Amino acid sequence: MRIRLNENEEIVRTVKAGLAERGGYCPCVIEKSEDTKCMCREFREQIADPDFEGYCHCLLYYKEK
Repeated sequence: MRIRLNENEEIVRTVKAGLAERGGYCPCVIEKSEDTKCMCREFREQIADPDFEGYCHCLLYYKEK
């Protein structure tokens, strides 16, 4: 398993700027909670799933099998 950044540098810049503006909370979600702090709970659960391969919902990270 490997976690990497999206290969699209524009997406990475945009999402990282949003994270900086929101204090590390997901820029794609209105709620600020521990569940939405990057890496969000949703993606941590996807990482734990051995069958999951794909992007987090912000498209910042990609999990490879």
